Amino acid sequence: MSYRFEVLDFVTTPIGVVDLRRRALLGRDGEPVLQVHVDGYLLMSSANTLSERALATSALAAHEAPSGPLDVLVGGLGLGYTAHAALQDRRVARVLVLDLLPVVACWMRDGRLPLSEELNADPRLAIEEGDVYSRLLGPAIRRHDLLLIDVDHAPKDPLHASSAAFYTAEGQRRVMQHLAPGGVLGVWSAEDDEPFARVLGAVYPWARRERIRWSDESLGAREDVLFLAGRAG
Repeated sequence: MSYRFEVLDFVTTPIGVVDLRRRALLGRDGEPVLQVHVDGYLLMSSANTLSERALATSALAAHEAPSGPLDVLVGGLGLGYTAHAALQDRRVARVLVLDLLPVVACWMRDGRLPLSEELNADPRLAIEEGDVYSRLLGPAIRRHDLLLIDVDHAPKDPLHASSAAFYTAEGQRRVMQHLAPGGVLGVWSAEDDEPFARVLGAVYPWARRERIRWSDESLGAREDVLFLAGRAG
């Protein structure tokens, strides 16, 4: 089955042509469905945001601090659902979003995204242009309590080859230095990846996977995977 859509904006980027679309089919909440594509490949959709929100809520639930302030780094703004879910936790004092594509932040600030009004009004949120993989594989200047990464489709299906080191044991040892004691890493993936799970289990004191099942009228039944791991307190 196919659905009509309207392209609201598009821009050529280092990873391809990125566009924001409004689907003719209304979502379950009665609101228009927004989608982001890269070279015609669906990257994210507002039709079902369960796993994007769970990336934040599951990682926060795994963090043992009973109170804040917690400092959160989100890799990839997307449609804003992961950052928004993190900001709902009373312990969170700061959410920094790093996004490689400045146009995505512009869409939010211009009010084009479903959560634009709430996110624009929250003083705890900061958005910077940048490559989260380069940041986390480099020296740790600031430590975060949570690192929430939703950029690549999957460890073996990255948007760009430059992120490959992130999924190695050496890469994760570097990433862990960006976590404060007791900090939690969460990585979203559209599919399972046993080698990456083994890497996390070898590097961190604890690591586990969480499977998020959902369905969409145009995509059918799907299962995303959240990789969670924690640094010792």
